[in-house]
Amino acid sequence: MNAKYRLTTGLLASALMAGCALSPVNDRVPVQIPTKWSNASGLEGADETRDLAGWWKGFGDPILNDLITKALAANHDLKIAAARVREARAFVTAAESALYPSLDASASAGRNKSFERLPKPTIGQAASVGVAAAWELDLFGGNRLDAIAASAQAGAAEEARHAVQVGLLAQVATNYLELRGVQKQAAILRENIALQQERLRVLEARYHAGLATELDVTRQRALLHTTEGALPTLTNVTATLIHRLGVLLGEPPASLEAQLGQAAPLPSALPKMPALLPSELLSQRPDVRRAQDEVTAAAASLGSAKTDLFPKFFLAASGGRSTLELGALPRITGNVFSLGLGLAAPLFNAGRIRATIEASDARLAQVAAIYEKTFLVALEDVENAFIAHATARDHRAQLQQAAEATARAHDLADAFYTRGVTDFLSVLDAQRAKLSAEDELTKAETAVAVSMVSLYRAFGGGWEANLPPAVASSERSPAASEPIRAQRRQQELLIEDAVHVDAFYSR
Repeated sequence: MNAKYRLTTGLLASALMAGCALSPVNDRVPVQIPTKWSNASGLEGADETRDLAGWWKGFGDPILNDLITKALAANHDLKIAAARVREARAFVTAAESALYPSLDASASAGRNKSFERLPKPTIGQAASVGVAAAWELDLFGGNRLDAIAASAQAGAAEEARHAVQVGLLAQVATNYLELRGVQKQAAILRENIALQQERLRVLEARYHAGLATELDVTRQRALLHTTEGALPTLTNVTATLIHRLGVLLGEPPASLEAQLGQAAPLPSALPKMPALLPSELLSQRPDVRRAQDEVTAAAASLGSAKTDLFPKFFLAASGGRSTLELGALPRITGNVFSLGLGLAAPLFNAGRIRATIEASDARLAQVAAIYEKTFLVALEDVENAFIAHATARDHRAQLQQAAEATARAHDLADAFYTRGVTDFLSVLDAQRAKLSAEDELTKAETAVAVSMVSLYRAFGGGWEANLPPAVASSERSPAASEPIRAQRRQQELLIEDAVHVDAFYSR
C-alpha cells in the first residue's frame, strides 16, 4: 500500500514540476505602425474630433438620426451577428466546464429469480443510490487553453458584430445622402425641362413669324425630349435608394416611401474631421480587433494541441448506500464509496498528435498573416478616404465657382434682355447653363458628404471602442466596454500562465 502511495505521489510531483518548467504561449504579432497619416495634410484643423461613436449626428439631420436609430434596433444583419455572439459565449461556458469536476447522481433497483441448483425458486432484490464525481487534473493546461481559445473566439464574434454595425451605419448614411442629392437633381432637372419647354414655345412662335428656321425648332424639340428622358432614371434611383433604406431598417422596401418620398435638402453641416493616429486603428477598427482575437484563439489552440503529448490524470470518487436481499437471508444495507486516481498517456497514435500540432501551427501562421494584412488594409482605407475627401472638396470648390459664374451670366443676360440688347433666347440659354452648373454642384456636394461617411467608416467609427483614456469621450458609458476590457485582461493573464510544451518534450 505504501509503495502504491509513493508511486502516485511521485507521478503527481513530476507532472507538477514539468508544468512549472514550461514557457508561456505568445499571441502577439508585431506590425509596422506609421507615426502619422501621409494624406491628411490640409485636412487637419481645430475642429478635429476623437469621438467616433456617434459621428452621423454631425450632419445635424433629425431624419438621418431617426433612420440610424431604427436600423440599430431592427436590422437583420445585426440580429444575426448578435445571435452568433450568444452562440460563441455559450461555447465559452462549455469549454470552461472542463476545468471543474463533474458530479452525477445515480439510482438503481432490481429483482431477479433463480431456479438453478436450488430446491425452490430464490428471489433476490438489490437497490442502490449514490453520487459520483470525476475530475481531469489539468496539470499541463490543455483544458485551460481550450477555454482561452473559446473566449477569444467569442471576442472575435463580438468584434464581427461591431464591424457589421460600422458597415450598417455607413450604408444608411450613404444611401440617405445620395437620396437627398438625387432628389435635388430631379428638382433641378424639372426646372430645366420647364425652361426648355418655354424655349421651344418661343422658337415655334419665332418660326411662325419667320424669325427662326425649322432646324432651330427641331433641335430644341430633340433637346427637350433628351432632357425629359433623364427624369425616369432619377425617379428609379430615388425609389431604389428608399427601398434599400427600408430593408436596412428591417422593414418592407416600400415602408419609407411616405416619409422619404418628399424631397428635402442635403444636410448643410458635416461631421468633424477624425483625429485618430494610425496606432489607434488597432483599438478602433473592429476587423483589426477581430483578427487579433483570432490570433489569440489560434495560439491557445496550438498550446492545447501540444499538451496532448503528455499524460492526463483523472481523479474519481463515488459514494452512496446499497441494499441487498437474497431469499430468506437477512437484508444487507450499508454505505459504499470509492476513490481512485487514473492516468492515460499516449504511446502510439500513428502521428495523429504531431499532425494536429502541425495543423494548429499552420493555422496560427495563417491568422498572424491575416492580422498583418488586415491592419495594412485599414491603413489603406484611411489614406484612400483622406484622398477621396480632399478630391471631393476641391472638385466642389471648382464647381462652386462655375455655379457663381453661370449665375452672374444669367443676371447679365436678363439685364440685357430688359434693356432690349438681346433676345429672350439668350436669357433661356443662360438660365439653362446655370441649372446645369447647379446640377453638377449638387453632385459634388453629395460626394463631399459621402466621402466624410467613408472616412468615418475607414476609421471604424460607429461604436464605442475600448480606446485609451485620452481617446474616450466623457459622454461614453464606461459600463458598456467593461465586459470587453475584463475579457481581454483575463485572456492576457491566462495566456501568460499557459504552457508551451516543446522545451519540456525535447528533454
